[in-house]
Amino acid sequence: MRQPVARKLAVLAVSAAVVSVGAAAPPAAGSGDGEPVKTPVATGYGGAVASVDADASAAGIEVLRKGGNAVDAAVATAAALGVTEPYSAGIGGGGYFVYYDAKSRTVRTIDGRETAPLTADEGLFTEDGEPIPFADAVSSGLAVGTPGTPATWQTALDKWGSRGLGTLLAPAERLARDGFTVDGTFRSQTAANETRFRYFPDTAELFLPGGELPVVGSTFKNPDLARTYKELGRKGVGALYHGDLGEDVLATVNKPPVDPDSGWNARPGDLSAEDLAAYRAKLQPPTRTSYRGLDVYSIAPSSSGGTTVGEALNILERTDLSEASKTQYLHRFIEASRIAFADRGRWVGDPAFEDVPAKELLSQRYADSRECLIRDDAALTSPLAPGDPRDPSSCAAGGTAAPTTYEGENTTHLTTADKWGNVVAYTLTIEQTGGSGITVPGRGFLLNNELTDFSFAPANPAVHDPNLPGPGKRPRSSIAPTIVLDRHDKPVVAVGSPGGATIITTVLQTLTGFLDRGLPLVDAIAAPRASQRNAAQTELEPGLYDSGLRGQLEALGHSFKANPEIGAATGVQRLPGGKWLAAAETKRRGGGSAMVVRPAR
Repeated sequence: MRQPVARKLAVLAVSAAVVSVGAAAPPAAGSGDGEPVKTPVATGYGGAVASVDADASAAGIEVLRKGGNAVDAAVATAAALGVTEPYSAGIGGGGYFVYYDAKSRTVRTIDGRETAPLTADEGLFTEDGEPIPFADAVSSGLAVGTPGTPATWQTALDKWGSRGLGTLLAPAERLARDGFTVDGTFRSQTAANETRFRYFPDTAELFLPGGELPVVGSTFKNPDLARTYKELGRKGVGALYHGDLGEDVLATVNKPPVDPDSGWNARPGDLSAEDLAAYRAKLQPPTRTSYRGLDVYSIAPSSSGGTTVGEALNILERTDLSEASKTQYLHRFIEASRIAFADRGRWVGDPAFEDVPAKELLSQRYADSRECLIRDDAALTSPLAPGDPRDPSSCAAGGTAAPTTYEGENTTHLTTADKWGNVVAYTLTIEQTGGSGITVPGRGFLLNNELTDFSFAPANPAVHDPNLPGPGKRPRSSIAPTIVLDRHDKPVVAVGSPGGATIITTVLQTLTGFLDRGLPLVDAIAAPRASQRNAAQTELEPGLYDSGLRGQLEALGHSFKANPEIGAATGVQRLPGGKWLAAAETKRRGGGSAMVVRPAR
C-alpha cells in the first residue's frame, strides 16, 4: 500500500529539521585550489536562497537580511548571476518567473521570454528556401530576440516587491566592479566558447583577458557591467526599452561587431526601436495539475514546461511509484516523458499566435487516454505520434510524429523564500552557453541567441508546426519553474533547472524522487538523471548508464546514450515552525550554493 504523500513529507520534514548547514552533503565537488567552496544544502530561518553560485546566493541573502522579500531576493540573485554566470543569464536574455504569495495563498507568473522582431516571418532562418545551418545561426544578430529580463525584474517588483531596482542591483554592481573568483566551470565554459568568442573583439577582450583563458582562482572583473547596472538602477529599465542602452543593443544586433580577420559571417538581425518599445513581460495564470493530493503549479505557454511536466505527472498518477522497483520507476518515468514530449511538439507554441489546448493537455482524462500506451514488459519507440487532447481516444496511435527540435542546454535557475512564507522559482537564460557570443560594446553583457529555439523549418511538413517564427512571437521554451502546494495551499517544495529540453525531465524526476520515492530534496536533486524527449534514445548520466539498471531497461527495449551532465537544479522546501531548507547540486556545474538567513543549530 502506498504511503500517503502527506506522511512521507512529514517524515522528510523531520529528517530535514536535524540538518545543519552542509550536513546533508559534502561541499561541492570541484572546490579545489583557488576555487570557492559552495554548500549544497542549508536549513534555517528568515528565508532561503538556492542558486548555482555562492556570490549570487549571498546577494539574495543580503537582501533578505535587510528586510526584503522573496521577490526582492530573486531579482538581486538574478542580477548577481548576470555577473558570475554571464554565459547562462543576464540582462541580454529572458526567462520565466513563478511566485507564491503567502498572504493570498495563490501562485502568479510572469512570461519574460524574448520576442522575435516585428519584421520576422516563418522564413527567418531560411536562405534560398533552405534552413541555414544551426551553427551559423547561433553566433549572429539574426538569433537575438528582444531581451525580457529587465522587464521581468521591474514587473515582479512593481507587483510584489518591496525594494527599488537600484537597491537590488547594488550587490551585483559591487560584485561586477570588485570581481569574483574564477572556478573550473567558468574556465571550462569559456574554453568551450573560445573560438567563437574570438570572432567578436568586445567579447574576446572581456572574457579572454590578455588573450588567454581566465585562470582558476583569479579575480574576474566586469567594470562595464557595473556601470550598466548603475545606469539601470538610476534610470530604470526604460534605459533599455526606450534609452541609450537600447540604442547600443540595436546597433550591436543589426551590425554585429565582428573581427574582420576571423572570416565569420555574423548575419545581421533586424531589431528596431519599435521592438524594444513594444516589449512587455506578460502577467499570466500558471498551469495547475493535481498530483497525489498536492497542487503543482508552473509556467504556462509560451513555455512548454508547465504543460509537459503536468501531463507527465498526470500519466504517472495511476502508478504507485513509491512501491515500484528502481527499474519499474525509471521505465514509467521514461515512458511518461516520451508521451508528454510527443504531445508538446505538436500542440505547444506562443498562445498569442497559436491555438494551444493547454487545459486539455493537463486534463486527467487525456492523460489516462495516453497512459494506457505504456506496457510493463516493453518500451515504446520514438518518435511517438501525438494524441489529440481536444478529442481523447483511449490508446490512440494516430497522428503524425514530429521530432523534438534542439534547444540550447544552458540557462540558470534560482529559488528563494522569505520569513513571510513567499516563494519564488525563477529560471532565466540567454539560451545556449555564451548566448550569441556577441557582447554589447562598453556594456559588459552578452546577447541571447534565443530565436534559435524556433523551428527553422516545420518539424514535420505534413503537420502544422506551432513553433515557427512570426512577428513579435515568443519561441517555445522548456523552462519549468515549479511550486507545489499542499491541501491548505501552503508551499511544500519549489524546484527548477536549466538544461534546454532536459529541464522538463529534470524537474519531473526531481519531483517524483522527492514526492514519490521519499528522497530528501538535496538527494532528489543529486540523483543520476535520465532524459527521454521522444527521441530514439534516452540520455543517461553515468550513474545510470554505468549501472545494472541500464541492462534491465534495455531488456524491455529501451535504447540509451550517455550524457555526462543533465541540468543543474535548485529548490527550497518549507519545514515546520517557519523553517526553510534550501538545496542545490552537489556536483553538477561544480556544485550549487544553498543559504539561509539564520542557520538552524
